[in-house]
Amino acid sequence: MPGYTIHIKGLVQGVGFRPYVYRIALQHKIYGTVENRNDGVWIHVITGREVMESFVRDLRLQVPPAAEISTVEVLEASGLPEYDKFTILGSRDLSDEITLISPDIAVCDDCLRDMKEQSHRIGYPFINCTNCGPRFTIIEDLPYDRLRTTMKEFRMCSVCRKEYDDVNDRRFHAQPVACHTCGPHYTLHLDGKEIIPLNQILRITGGMLQQGQLLAVKGMGGYFLACDALNEPAVARLRRAKLREDKPFAVMFRDLETLRHFTRVSAAEEKTITSWRRPIVLLESVQALAPSVCMGFGTIGAMLPYMPFHYLLFRDTELKALVLTSGNLSNEPIVINDREALNILGPVTDGVLTYNRRIHNRVDDSVLHVVGEKQRLIRRSRGFAPAPIETLFPVDGILATGAELVSTFCLGKSNMAFLSQHIGDLKNYETYAFYTESLDRFKELFRVSPEVVVCDMHPDYLSTRYAMETGLPVIQVQHHHAHIAACMAEYKLDEPVIGVSFDGTGYGTDGNIWGGEFLVCDLQKFERRSHLGYVPMPGGDLAALQPWRMAVSYLWYAFGEEMEKLNLPFLEWVRAGEKVHLLMKMIRKKINTPYTSSAGRLFDAVAALTGICRESTFHAEAPMRLEAAIVPHTEGMYSWLVQDEIIDLRPAIREIVKDIIAKTAPGAIAARFHRTIAHLIVEKSNHIRKETGLNKIILSGGTFQNRYLLGITEEMLEKLKFEVFISEKVPVNDGGISLGQLTVAGALRNSRD
Repeated sequence: MPGYTIHIKGLVQGVGFRPYVYRIALQHKIYGTVENRNDGVWIHVITGREVMESFVRDLRLQVPPAAEISTVEVLEASGLPEYDKFTILGSRDLSDEITLISPDIAVCDDCLRDMKEQSHRIGYPFINCTNCGPRFTIIEDLPYDRLRTTMKEFRMCSVCRKEYDDVNDRRFHAQPVACHTCGPHYTLHLDGKEIIPLNQILRITGGMLQQGQLLAVKGMGGYFLACDALNEPAVARLRRAKLREDKPFAVMFRDLETLRHFTRVSAAEEKTITSWRRPIVLLESVQALAPSVCMGFGTIGAMLPYMPFHYLLFRDTELKALVLTSGNLSNEPIVINDREALNILGPVTDGVLTYNRRIHNRVDDSVLHVVGEKQRLIRRSRGFAPAPIETLFPVDGILATGAELVSTFCLGKSNMAFLSQHIGDLKNYETYAFYTESLDRFKELFRVSPEVVVCDMHPDYLSTRYAMETGLPVIQVQHHHAHIAACMAEYKLDEPVIGVSFDGTGYGTDGNIWGGEFLVCDLQKFERRSHLGYVPMPGGDLAALQPWRMAVSYLWYAFGEEMEKLNLPFLEWVRAGEKVHLLMKMIRKKINTPYTSSAGRLFDAVAALTGICRESTFHAEAPMRLEAAIVPHTEGMYSWLVQDEIIDLRPAIREIVKDIIAKTAPGAIAARFHRTIAHLIVEKSNHIRKETGLNKIILSGGTFQNRYLLGITEEMLEKLKFEVFISEKVPVNDGGISLGQLTVAGALRNSRD
C-alpha cells in the first residue's frame, strides 16, 4: 500500500482539528498518525490513492466551527511504519514556521448543556471544550499546548485528565479544560473581604447589580465595568466614574429574545451577533434603555453573553441587560492585572470580581455593523485577532507600525499579515506601552525578526517615531494610499484601481492635511486625481475636538468677510463666547492654521453649523451625531463646483446657511448633506473612470463608517456597474492602516525581487 504525507495549514490548532481528523480517518478505515507542529497539522497514512483522495475531500467538508483550512498539500511518502491503528501524536516544535492561533471563542451550546448536567461542572463558570473557550488571551507560545498557556498553573484532576486523553471525548486536548476541582475560580473583593464560593458570588453580585451598584468584572481579555442598563442613576454614575461624557456604552442582553425586544435586528445582524465570535453589533434601538446608555443616539452597541459566567449571572437574576464597558479610565488600555483592577477600578466601583487565571494577551470586544448585508468592522479584537490576512506575495520580516488613533500594528510572515488586536490612541502613554508590549509578544509568538519597518508619513505620530528609532530601514507610506492598499490586500487586488479615501486626518505629500481624496493607485504608487478644496483648520488638532472651529472656517471659506453679517444662531453662540474674533485673526494671519481637505472636518463643520454638535467629547462625535440626526426620505441636495480637479464646496455651505436661516430642520439638512457627499463621490468617480478606463473602486477611510453614507454610495456605484470593494475583515478606519502599509512595502520589495 502506498504511503502519503498530508500537510494542512490554516486555523487548525486549538479548534478540535486533530480529533476531527481522527474521526474521519476511522470512517475511512485508514491507519496512520496526526500531529500538531508549529507549522500546521501533519498526517501520515498508508492507504490506496482513491481512499486517500476521498479522505482529504471529506476533511474539507465539515471542519470544526472555528477551524479554517487554507492549504492542503499531499505528498507520496516512503518508509512509513506498518500502522495498525490511527493515532494522535503529541505536538512538536521543529522550525521557525508557525501555524495559526485561534481567536477566543464564545462558549458553545454543548458546554452550556454540560454546565447543567455534568456533575463535576454543574454551574462551572470556566467550562470549555475543543470547540470553545479562551485561546489567544491565554497563549504564550507555539505550538498551542497547555504548558504554553496560562493554564499551565492548573494541574488537571483525574476526571479532566481522562477527558483530555480520550480521543472520543469533546474535550480531547482542549487546553483550558478544567472543572470545579482543578480549575480557576472567581473571587469577589467586597468591603475588604474576599468571597470565593460561587453561589455566594452570584447571589451577591446579582443583588448588587439589581440595586444599581457598579461592578468591575474580569472578562476574557480584560476587565469590564458593569451595571444595570435600565437603571439611570447607575449608568450616570458609571459614566462619571469612566470620565466618559457622551460616548455610548455597549450593552449585553440576557438572550436573543430580549435583544429583539430592545432593538431591530435583521437576519444578517442576527447571524453575526450569535456567531462564535460574539462581537458588539450596532443595532437600531426600538425600546428605551436608561437615557445615559446611548446619549441621544438611535443605535445600541449590542452583544450577547459569550462567557459561561455571563449566562450564570443572568440565570440567577431578573436583569434584562447590562452595560458592559471596557474596564479602564478615560483613554487608558483595558485593565488585565488583578492588582491594577483593585487599585484602579476598585475605588470607583462597589466590588471587584477577579479570577485566578492570568490574561496574557489583552483584547477588547470587537465592534462592527452590517451594511448591505455585509459585516463592516469598526474595532477588530476579540474573536478576530490574531487571525491573519493572506497576502499575494511574501511579506516576511516586514513590520508596519500603523497610525496614531485606533492604532494597530502588522507583522509579515511568509504570505500572511498578522494584524494586531485594537490598541487605541497612541498619544496616551499607557496605550503606547500596551502597543510596544503587544508588538514584542507578536514578534516572539509568530517568530518574526523585522528586517524593514514601514510607517506613516506624519512626523509626529509615535508610531512613526517608533519606526525611526528601530535602526532598521524605513519605508514611509502616505496615509490614504495605505487605506486603499489595506482593502486591496483583503481582496487580493494587484492592479490599478480608483480609490476614494475620506477620513479625518492624513499627512499629505504637499505638507497639508489630507482627508477627502480621489486616488488612482496600485500597491506600489498612487496619483492624487482630485480632492476636496483646502480650508483652514484653526488650532490644528484642536479643531477635531471643537467642531465649531471648522464651522467658522467653512463660513470664512464660503462668505469671506461677509460672514460677519449672517444672521445665524451658530454665530450668535460663537460671539457670546467671544471666540470668533480670535479665530478669524488666526485664519487671516495663518497662525497655527494648517490647511486641510479632510472630509471628517467638513462633517464637523456641518454638525456645528446646524447646532447638532458644536463641541466633541469623544473622537468623531460630530459626524456620528450628524448621521444620527438624519430625517429619512428627505428630498434635495446641495451644490458644488469642480475646478482644476479641486472640489469646491462653497456653494453647498451657502445653501446650508440659507436652509438654516429658513429654519429648515437640522435633520433634513443632515440628510441633504449626506446625499450631496454620496452624489459627489459617484460623479467624480464616474469622471475618473471615463478618463482611465478603470472600473474597480475602493471606498476606505473612517468617514465610510457612516452607514447612511456608505449604503447609498455603494448602491449608486453598483447601479452604474462599478465593481465596488469595501473592507469586511479589517476596519476602514485607521485600524486597517498598518495592513495597508505592510502590503505596499511588500509590493515594492516583490517588484525588485
